[in-house]
Amino acid sequence: MFRQIRAKNGVVYYVSDVLLGVKHGFATRIGGVSVLPHTASLNLAFGRGDGEETVLQNVELLADAVGFDADRLVSVPQIHSDRIFTVTEDMCGEGVVKKALREGDGYVISQKGLFAAIKTADCVPVLLYDPEKEVCAAVHAGWRGTFSRIAEKAVEKMTDLGCEPSSIRAAIGPAINGGCYEVGEDVAEAARAALGKKADLLCTVGKAEGKYLCDLKTANRIILAEAGLAEEHIDVCELCTHCEAELFYSHRASRGLRGTMMSVIGM
Repeated sequence: MFRQIRAKNGVVYYVSDVLLGVKHGFATRIGGVSVLPHTASLNLAFGRGDGEETVLQNVELLADAVGFDADRLVSVPQIHSDRIFTVTEDMCGEGVVKKALREGDGYVISQKGLFAAIKTADCVPVLLYDPEKEVCAAVHAGWRGTFSRIAEKAVEKMTDLGCEPSSIRAAIGPAINGGCYEVGEDVAEAARAALGKKADLLCTVGKAEGKYLCDLKTANRIILAEAGLAEEHIDVCELCTHCEAELFYSHRASRGLRGTMMSVIGM
């Protein structure tokens, strides 16, 4: 179950009960210092119109709310890939307080004191945690990442560190829901290649010819189950970023003029 938290500093974020025991949070757009109409108020990404100091102040507010040090956070530029990094001490601050030396869409952490965040504004944020081995992960799953099975690849990275899939918990955070996400044949084909006949459950025929409504949250839930996670260990947030414009940034709802949220995890 997802629960909304309103921190003392005004930041509003969500947590998942399946991730109890590990610091994490799925940010909303509420509680920051951004004043531009399209980024107000907790924009957490550079390059959206806010000054660098404004973004860094927002990151500090999120860090204070969730309980981590912004200097220990890694959040490099995303490229809609299946590239996942193992976070190490030398990476601390990359993409946040210092220049990023890499690009990618996922992180695995096995060392305490390190944190990673993925950025979304409709795409699917997935946070994972194994409480037995104390390993966590975060992935950014747009349609390319989803159907490249990036969530499964994160589970594989975790198993390389000694985790058992049956012990891993996963929280699929706020993202655009299937009924609001119209896509073309290219996405439907990618879904079929990744999931076979199960894709028919995710990509239903839309109103226009050659268009489909695609449910990326369910796709990631299926992929995680196929990777060996227990169904009861997969928590899916029902909130839709497209529909909840006062609560979340949405790339589609704003036609690209928007801020960006972070989903963060670390031990």
